Amino acid sequence: MPSHASAHITKVLVANRGEIAVRVIRAAADAGLASVAVYAEPDADAPFVRLADEAFALGGQTSAESYLVFDKILDAAAKSGADAIHPGYGFLSENADFAQAVIDAGLIWIGPSPQSIRDLGDKVTARHIAEKAKAPMAAGTKDPVKNADEVVAFAKEYGVP
Repeated sequence: MPSHASAHITKVLVANRGEIAVRVIRAAADAGLASVAVYAEPDADAPFVRLADEAFALGGQTSAESYLVFDKILDAAAKSGADAIHPGYGFLSENADFAQAVIDAGLIWIGPSPQSIRDLGDKVTARHIAEKAKAPMAAGTKDPVKNADEVVAFAKEYGVP
């Protein structure tokens, strides 16, 4: 559990759909936690919705109208009494602003810190972090390339796939 999460989790809202939601819901059940699914209209009868202990309609026909709307997910968390949100993968799992919104709402974010998401979401910053940690890395430029000549020089030295 992330360091910012000091409270005990009893109910997890799964902010995702499909197979990943099924996996998180099953893991929650194995851990003795209640689960909450959220869903867009086309997913109303999906297996993950039926498998969860509770389910809340987000409205909308598309992901952009449902699964990607922070306020709808946070509202479902509040209505359900969930104390944590698991983003699954994709959708909002790599969105630092959503992670921060979850924390700001007083909920536990089950995932990397918002700052980690920001840092590792930027290739240059992530590379600098990896270098500092002395992690093995593939060949790459230390900083963003400034022009085509730098790209050609890199390709001549290291080759291309």
